Amino acid sequence: MLTVPAVTASPQNLADESGAASGAPSALSIRGLEKRYDDGTQGLRPLDLEVPEGEFFGLLGPNGAGKTTLINAVCNLVRVTAGEISVFGYPSDGLQARRLIGVAEQDTNLDRYLTVSEALVYHGGYFGMTRAHARRRAAEMIDVFDLRGKAEVRAPKLSGGMRRRLLLARALLHEPGLVILDEPTAGVDIEIRQDLWRYIRRLHREGTTILLTTHYLEEAESLCEDIALITGGEIVARDTPDGLKARYGAASLEGVYMKAVGRVPVETGEHEALR
Repeated sequence: MLTVPAVTASPQNLADESGAASGAPSALSIRGLEKRYDDGTQGLRPLDLEVPEGEFFGLLGPNGAGKTTLINAVCNLVRVTAGEISVFGYPSDGLQARRLIGVAEQDTNLDRYLTVSEALVYHGGYFGMTRAHARRRAAEMIDVFDLRGKAEVRAPKLSGGMRRRLLLARALLHEPGLVILDEPTAGVDIEIRQDLWRYIRRLHREGTTILLTTHYLEEAESLCEDIALITGGEIVARDTPDGLKARYGAASLEGVYMKAVGRVPVETGEHEALR
């Protein structure tokens, strides 16, 4: 069972330390974002997106729709063709924006030679944390995600569920204001999914902005306050879950998905995993 400490940092506090202008900018602001690859493939068509601070936002779409490209653009991992991205008012390619983002990737890209504890401490160095601070936060995250018994175990020896826990612990280590979760519960059992979402819900209540991608549609419907559907590199619909269902005359988000993007992913969520 995950234990949940109070969140001690906020985007506004971090922004104030860095000399940001006053006011409350959106957690994520995207204007005219476009990505065209060298072979001519259009990864993203010009799109605008605004995610208010503190929102639990869902980005849904089939494989190849542009979700990962958009996330990589926000995290400054791909060079965009056009457009502007800001995170809490900072340009996404700057250090201030980077320290405000935490990402739990879909792929378990963990260093095979580092233990759980080492992976977390090492990650803290990317965000300017002192070694002592990183060790304190690593110990806290290890306890939060019930990894104490695996603290000195290397990633290849962890189960799939434990790797997911470590990915989330790593994403949250530096107390980001915007947490991006890319398929965070793919392939994990119901018990671990319940634990992960219990913590994420608490984190959101404390004020953290969450951006979620998932193929578990019932998961998104239960958790997200606002949902955008993306296909072919462009956002085709956006509203609250109830607003989307009303607009498309559907009884569930799955029905909305079928009408908006043309097909339903294989995975569907379980209600019991979200209670």
